[in-house]
Order: sequence, then structure tokens, then C-alpha cells
Amino acid sequence: MKQLSTNEIRKLFLDYFHELNHAIVESSSLVPADDPTLLFTNAGMVQFKDVFLGLEKRDYNRATTSQKSLRVSGKHNDLENVGPSPRHHTFFEMLGNFSFGDYFKKEAIQFAWHLLVEELGMPLERLWFTVYTEDDEAERLWREAGAPADRVLRFGKKDNWWAMGDIGPCGPCSEIHYYWGDLAKQTADGVNVDDEYLEIWNLVFMQYEQKADGALIPLPRPSVDTGAGLERLASILQGHDNNYDTDAFTPIMDRIQGLLGDDAAQRQKNLVGYRVIADHSRAMTFLIGDGVLPGNESRSYVLRMILRRAARFGKRIGFTKPFLAEVCKVVIDQYGGHYTDLPTKADFILRTVTAEEERFQRTLTTGLALLDELIDELRTAGKDEVPGADAFRLWDTYGFPIDITRDVAQEQGFTVDESGFRREMEAQRERARASVITSEASDLSVYGRMLEALKTQGIVGADGVAHLIYENVEDADTTIAGIIVDGQIVDEASQGQQVEIVLPETPFYVESGGQISDVGEIYYFPEDVERPIWTIHVRDTRRPISGLIVHIGEVTTGTVQAGDPAYAIINVDRRWDIMRNHTATHILHHALRQTLGMHVHQAGSLVAPDRLRFDFTHPQAVRAEELEAIERMANEIILDNYPVGDRWTSYSRAVEEGATALFGEKYGDTVRVITIGNREEDAVSMELCGGMHVESTAEIGNLRIVSEGSSASGVRRIEAITGRAAEQWTRNRLATLARAASALHTRPEAVDEAVDHLQEQNRKLQQELEAMRAQLARQQSESLLNRAIRVDGLAVLAEQVQADDADTLRQMTDWFRDKLGSSVVVLGSVIDAKPLLIAAATEDAVKRGIHAGNLVRDAAKIVGGGGGGRPNMAQAGGRDAEKLPDALKIVSAWVERNLK
Repeated sequence: MKQLSTNEIRKLFLDYFHELNHAIVESSSLVPADDPTLLFTNAGMVQFKDVFLGLEKRDYNRATTSQKSLRVSGKHNDLENVGPSPRHHTFFEMLGNFSFGDYFKKEAIQFAWHLLVEELGMPLERLWFTVYTEDDEAERLWREAGAPADRVLRFGKKDNWWAMGDIGPCGPCSEIHYYWGDLAKQTADGVNVDDEYLEIWNLVFMQYEQKADGALIPLPRPSVDTGAGLERLASILQGHDNNYDTDAFTPIMDRIQGLLGDDAAQRQKNLVGYRVIADHSRAMTFLIGDGVLPGNESRSYVLRMILRRAARFGKRIGFTKPFLAEVCKVVIDQYGGHYTDLPTKADFILRTVTAEEERFQRTLTTGLALLDELIDELRTAGKDEVPGADAFRLWDTYGFPIDITRDVAQEQGFTVDESGFRREMEAQRERARASVITSEASDLSVYGRMLEALKTQGIVGADGVAHLIYENVEDADTTIAGIIVDGQIVDEASQGQQVEIVLPETPFYVESGGQISDVGEIYYFPEDVERPIWTIHVRDTRRPISGLIVHIGEVTTGTVQAGDPAYAIINVDRRWDIMRNHTATHILHHALRQTLGMHVHQAGSLVAPDRLRFDFTHPQAVRAEELEAIERMANEIILDNYPVGDRWTSYSRAVEEGATALFGEKYGDTVRVITIGNREEDAVSMELCGGMHVESTAEIGNLRIVSEGSSASGVRRIEAITGRAAEQWTRNRLATLARAASALHTRPEAVDEAVDHLQEQNRKLQQELEAMRAQLARQQSESLLNRAIRVDGLAVLAEQVQADDADTLRQMTDWFRDKLGSSVVVLGSVIDAKPLLIAAATEDAVKRGIHAGNLVRDAAKIVGGGGGGRPNMAQAGGRDAEKLPDALKIVSAWVERNLK
């Protein structure tokens, strides 16, 4: 059997299928494009889903990939198993070969057999082959390839059937298993049961379409989707019975050991921690590289959970400071040769990891304080168990891990209701599952039927509806190719009905890449009539499936019928506003990178007619002087009137030439490059983009940044305006300045000086007012001193006073206590319509049993509130101001009752 490194296995697999006329397709992002049903890409077929569904056509009908994949829950991989298990991972690579209506079972089985047995030399006596129980053809093909009859086993739908959903493509599958154990103990009964029988390759035969009634209809062009785990193949070819001993992980674990200074025995003792950190470092590196950032929702939350779990295990095995960036460096070095984007994003990845790790350290500090407070309350209540709901709240709200809650509780003599914690966790998972946006094939089936009907009628070509946006088309003479009302294909629609209209060609841009859709009108206006026969107001345009565009709107006059001639025209002024803003986002991206640093990458955008929004990676707020420099640079580019050009080229060539590809975007083999500048070699900007742009930068007019703030952890957001909106914004600002100058009786250019003078006057008046208030308070206080009573040698004063705020009331309380000597003072005041009580006691009163916190808490109950504090100073509030005198009346009796 060949001995190969992980990188060599990947290369051999791709080269093998490339020689068999398969196109080598780059891995897609871990963030699935245009698929709300998936949190992460979890298999090689994800990027080809529309191809398998017949909704997308590519230049090839055979493909091979090494796909970045992530699984963090479900039957494949509960996160808790990563570390203890020798083969569970979050991130992994899925090798695969695919046939889109080309070859089928015979070739797929022959290819797999030849690669495993003849190329790699895997011993046949350790291989097992499973087929669907009714798939006689697959069993025969394995036997013809060379597999002994007793090593081809049949299983039911649970193990050997694959379906894309409840309806749609489906079919039998055939799995290849490798036996790790003692050959003398090997039996067929262990397959799909015993962990020693390792599944290494799954061949899926998409043979049928399942209908809603359960009927299986043979597909006219059956396809093949296969997946082989790279790490599992490496474990076999490198002779290890667990993935963590392969070279996919050992360099990472060696770095962990080096950072800790552990010897071999310590490494073995902390093996689970080493595995968790090695696995999770791969996941976080690739996730951040694909544009996912730590946060509290969706994918961002998963990344945060993975990163913090790694940090937690690091703390457990001896790390005291942030360390994960050093481990991620090894991942980047190890995988950067194949995934060439990783080295270019290294600085950003490492910054993001460290920032989140430091944030987690602060979370631990906060969580420990909250847990200590909770345990004190429980102990006071006579309890010795942390409720599951509270433990979950610490985890869910503050990110405080349950295992640390358990450890701290044990140190304090407490237990944790972990079954209650798990119930809360499961309830949250159910809520999350219920909130996931789903897009079942049945929801899209009407569009699939529409597209197929149009293809059959020859109204559109094999690739679907034509889209003319790249020619800056603003209108088009066309026909009504199809009408959808309430999810049904209809022949006509009348005034007042909401419709989805399909045209064989359209001037309307469809929302993509942050740029929103065009709006406009579609109408039928023959030359021999005075007004349109019918009119549709288009308020949105969408692409529900690849190859089909629907214009969403309302029939405002008449009755439209399928087949009618039509004239489609967009709102031209609105599109120009959008184009100005879109080109401005490219200029802004350039200015941000030049001013803040090359770590800046676009993390999201919105291009609308009235504004643009641009999210970008940056670890801190942008300073005012930086914003000024960014805006100035952007406007200089606009004024220089650079040409804006576009061209089509291959994705690989565009990236080689320096074009910027954005995080999380899905790109095809051929891409459109937007260049701002006179020559590409010294262009201001060169980005992959499919949106609408002006022809020269001067057409933008000018750009004004109107806000900057935080969008997510490590992501900032700028909102800006251009063109007509920027001009109106400037006029409004000038008008505001003129009004301010008039009110201040000065010139517009001297407004700042006038405001400074006014603020200085105000400051002096405030000082005088505060001095008068303090004097008045002292006078009031001196008159109240004589109202103190004596209780067993202590002066006790409980009075309602006038105070503007809590600080003033506290100062008055301190003054009375100091003046009275041995004393207890309680003052009350109504501030903002709510009663406030402050109590103070001298040290000798405290020694005699007085506790200001307990006193003010009991008094506050009368005004419908609560509070507390230290023995010598405390504060409480309430809701019922009318009962404040009653609360003060109990003070002297309370003091007498509690004195020792």
C-alpha cells in the first residue's frame, strides 16, 4: 500500500480524475451561496446542487474537487465528540468526483476500484462494499470489478439510500469500508455496526426523482455524486487507526506541545485537549478565511463556540495567555499551498482569532463574578445546587462554559443541575431549528415547471432567461413569457392582482452582490390606442432558481395575458443613483485599505438608490481624522475622472492579475472584472463584480460619509451618500449652518467661535447655579439638625428633603452623619417622580448592630421597592412616592429594635 502525505493524497485524487476528463473545480466557500437551507457547506455536492437539479448548466459534465466542509451537529458530528473520538472533526476535506448526466454506476464503481485497489494498493482483504438492498446492478458491477461476492453486502434505506429532500433527486448509494482490526476477527456482521469498519468513500447514484406521492420516476440523465474523506484516507495510507496521528494534525499538535513546553507524557495525558485545539484551529482558520466572523447568531455563533471551546481546553491544559493565533499560523502554512487565499488573509485571520480569544478572557472574568454572586444568593437561601436555568443563562447570555460553572460550584460545595441545563439547551436548539429559513424543493417547483415549459416551447434557450444588464440596457421590447399568481402558473392576471412576470429578456437588474433590484414598469401600448392596454408596476426582481428571473409587482390597469407583447422599462434616475453608489463602494474599499491598512476587506454591502452601506474588517473604531482622509481620497479619485471598465475573464486569471474577490461570494469559472483607472497595471481598483457602474468616476459627483460604527465583532460599518443625495445633504448642512449663524448673530464662518463663547458662558452659569444649590442645601440641612432624636445614645435623623439627584442626596446624608457624630441618618427625596432613600451609619453604630443596607431595604418595602448596600451606606428606590413619609417613620423604631 502506498505511503502518502495528506497533500499528496489530495493531489493524486484530483490528478487521477483529471486524467479521466474531469474538470478540477476549486473548493467552494464554507458559506453556501444562495442556499438558506444550509448553515455550512458540509459535502462536495453542495456547490453543484443546482447542476444536479437541472437549474444550472456548466461548461463540463464531469468534475472533481477537494471541498472544504464543516459539520458541527447532528448524526455526523456532535461537537462534544470532537477530541475524545479518534475520527470526529468539525472541519474536514471531502474528495469527490461527479457526473452530471454523463457516466453512471459502471464507470463510478470502476474508477473507485481502480484508484483504491490498483493505484493506492489497499489490501482487498480489508475492504467491504455495501449496496442498496434492491440494487442488483451495483452488486454485479462490484463483483465484475474484482470484489469477492461475500464482500459485497446489501443494506436498506437507512444506510444505502440518498435523497436531496422529501421530493426531488434521490437514489441508491454504495459505500466502501476499510477494516482496521484483527483479520481473524473480521466478519460481515461488523459493517455499519463496529467502529473498526471505517467508511471511506460513498458513491451516490442519482437515479430517480421522488414525487410528492412517493412515486419514483427514473431520471432521463442519471448522475453521480461521490465523497471520500481526505483525513480518513490519510489514516489508512499512513498506517494510523486514528486521524489525529496523520500529518493533517501532527504538525499542529507539535506546535501546541512546543508552546506549552510539554514532554511526551504530558502530551499524552492532555491528548483530548491537544485534539480539540488542533481540530478547532483548522475550523476557525478556514471559517474566518471565508468571511465568517465571531458573533452571537447563525454561522458567527458557531465560530465563536468553536473558538471558545478551543480556548477553554487550552486553559485546561496549561495555557494562561492567548495562544490560538500561533496554532493557526501552522494551519495557514500547512494548507496555504493548496488553498492559496489563506496566506493572503493570514494577518486578518490571526488578528480576528486573538481579538476573540481576548474577548473570551474578559467573558470568563464577568462570568466568574456573576456565578459567585449567584452562589452567595443560593447559599443564603439554604440551597446547594446551581439551577440548570441559571447555568444555561450564564452560558447563553455571557458565554460562560458549563464545565467551568461545574468546577467553580464544586469548589464552593455546590452541585449543578446539569440535566436541567441540557433541557434548556435542547429547548434552545428546538427554537433555533424552528427559526431556520427553509426553502424546500416544493416551494420552488413552480419556477422549475415554468422554466422547463419555456425551454420546451423554445421561448428561452437551454441556459434559461437572458439578462441584459451588462449592456446598460434601460428598456426592452419583449413578450410576456409567463405569469405566476399565488404560486400558480396562470394564463392571465387582472387589475389589482399581485403577479410574478417572466420575460424572455429583461432590462431589470436582479439583486445580487449587495446591489438591490431595479424597479419600473411593464406595459402593452399599441400605436393605435391612446393609453396602455394594461400596466404592471414592478417593485422587485428576483431569481428564485438559476436561469429564471421573475418581475414582482401589481397589475395597475387592464388584464395581462401570457404571450402579450410588452415594453419593459426601468426607473432610469433610480438606476443612476444606484450605479453612482455602487462604483463608490469600490472607491471606498480602495480608500479604506490605503488609509487603515491592507487587513481591511469588504464584509458586506448594500447598494441602494439613496445610500450605500459598506461593512469592512477592522479591529477598532475609525478615528475622525481617518474618516476625513478616507473621504478626501475617495473624492479625489472621483474628481480625477478615471474611466470605469469591465471585461470577462476566467476566475483564476482574474485573481492572478490582482483582482479582489470578496469573502463569501460565489464565483463561476468565468467572472466579470470592474476596473477603475487608466491601465490595469496601475488601476485604482480592480474587483470581481456583476453589478451596475458608471462609465467614469466624475459621474458620481461627490461622496459624503454620514456615519461610522460597529456592525459585528471585528467589523465596522460606513454609510455614505453620493450624487444627488450628497448634493442635497450638503445643501441641508449649509442651510442649518446659516440658521445657526443667524440665531447666534454671527457670520457662518464664525459659528464655531460663537458656540465656544456660548458654551463658556453656560459653563460659568452652571458653576454659579451649583454653588447656589449647594448653599441652599446646607441651609436646609442646618435647619434639620435640630430634628434629630436620641435612641439609646445614638442620634437618629429620618427626614424628607429636596434634592435634584442621587449625588446631592448622598452628599446631604454624609454631611448630616458627620455633623451629628454617633448617628444613623436616613434621607428621602422624590426624584423624577420616584422615591429615593439613602441611609448612612457611623462606625460605632455599625458595631452596635446597625446595618444601613438592611435598614433601607425594610424602609423601601413601604414605597414598593427595594435596595441595599454596605453596613455604613446604602440606597434604595421605590414606585410609590406618596408613601415616602410612612417609610421614614419606621426608622427610629427600627434602630431601637436592632441596637445591641
